[in-house]
Amino acid sequence: MRDLLSGNYAIAEAVRMAKAQLIPAYPITPQTPIYERLSEMESQGTLPGVMVRVESEHSAMAMCIAASLAGVRVFTATSSQGLALMHEMLHFASGNRVPVVMGCVNRVLAVPWSFGSDQTDTLSQRDTGWMQFYCEDNQEAFDTVIQAYRISEATMLPSMVIIDAFFNSHFIEPMDVPDQRLIDLFLPQATLPERFDLNDPAFISNVVTSGAQFLPFRERAFTDMEKAKEIIREVDIEYRAQFGRGYGMVETVQTKDAQLVLVTSGSMTSTARMAIEALRDKGLKVGLLKIKAFRPFPSREVEDALQNIPKVAVIDRNISIGKEGIFCQELKSALYNSTARPRIYGYIAGLDGLDVSPEIIENICLEVLGKEMPDNLPIWVKGN
Repeated sequence: MRDLLSGNYAIAEAVRMAKAQLIPAYPITPQTPIYERLSEMESQGTLPGVMVRVESEHSAMAMCIAASLAGVRVFTATSSQGLALMHEMLHFASGNRVPVVMGCVNRVLAVPWSFGSDQTDTLSQRDTGWMQFYCEDNQEAFDTVIQAYRISEATMLPSMVIIDAFFNSHFIEPMDVPDQRLIDLFLPQATLPERFDLNDPAFISNVVTSGAQFLPFRERAFTDMEKAKEIIREVDIEYRAQFGRGYGMVETVQTKDAQLVLVTSGSMTSTARMAIEALRDKGLKVGLLKIKAFRPFPSREVEDALQNIPKVAVIDRNISIGKEGIFCQELKSALYNSTARPRIYGYIAGLDGLDVSPEIIENICLEVLGKEMPDNLPIWVKGN
C-alpha cells in the first residue's frame, strides 16, 4: 500500500506492525509525534501493545529493560536532552543484553537551546553498546525498524533507529507500507528468554568481585557486536528479497572510477546524490559513500569502497569538541591499518539544521579536488 507519512509517523507505523507489546515513552521535540501517533493508535484500538506514560526518559528505558527481561517486545523513542538523561540506563540495557529498539530523532544538545538536526546526541552514546542505524529517508526509517527487531532479537543487543530532526521527522514523503501478513512472515512474534522465574528467583545485574570477572562480560559483548555485522547483512538480504528494498551497512554510488568520494550519513545523503550527479555531468569523477550502520562500524565495507581512491571528503552534521567530526575520525581509524589510505578531508556542516544545499556540497568537492593536503582541523561550512 502506498501512503504519505512523515518520518515520525513512519516509525510509529513500523512499531505497530512489528507488534511491540509495551511502549514506555516521554515526549520531547521533535520526537513527540511518534509518541502522539502511537497514543492515537492505542485509543483507536489499532495498537497491539500498551502505551505507558512515564515521568522521564530515564524511567522509560528502565521500564523497557525490565519488560524485555520478562520476554516482552518493547519500543521507546527520544531525542537530544532526553537521550542524554537516558544515558545511564543505556549501559544497563546493553549490559543486560535486552533487544530494545529505540527511535532517535537527532536534535542539538544544549547549550544554547535549539531544536534543529545534529547527530551529536546519538553519536555521544556510541560507547554504550547499542547498535546504531542512520536512515536517509522515511521509507528507510520504516524498513529499518522492522529489520532492527530481527537483528536485536538475534543478537540480544539493543538498537537505535535514527532520523534527522524535521528533515525526516516532520517531512512527509510517499512510501510503501507492506501488508501485515508479509511483515508477520519476516518478523514473527517475539520469543525472548524470560529471565525472571518465580520458582527459581535470581538477582539481575549483580556486582562482580574483580576485574577478572568483569572482563569476560565486556569481551563477550564486543565479540557479539562484531558477529552482529553478519546478522545485519543476512537480515538486509532477506528483507530485500521479500520487499524489494535493502540498504546494507554502507551504500556506494559511482565509486569505481572516482578521484574523490564524498562520505555522508542521514538525510544529507539525498542532497549529496544530486550534487554527485551534477559534478559527473561536468566531467568530474566524484562518488558517494553512505554510512548506514555506525555501530557496529562497517570497517570492511568502508575499506573495500575506498580502495584506490585518492581523496575522501567527510561531511559531518556533528562535532566532537576537541577533535573533529565523529564520522571523519571513525573513518580515519578504520582505514589506518588497511591497504586503503586516501587523504581524508573533514567538513562540519548543517549543525542545528542549517541548510546544506547541492551547491554547497558541490563547492566542498571542488575545493577538495583542488587541494593538495587536508587541514589538521575540520573546515566549518557556514551555509548560504
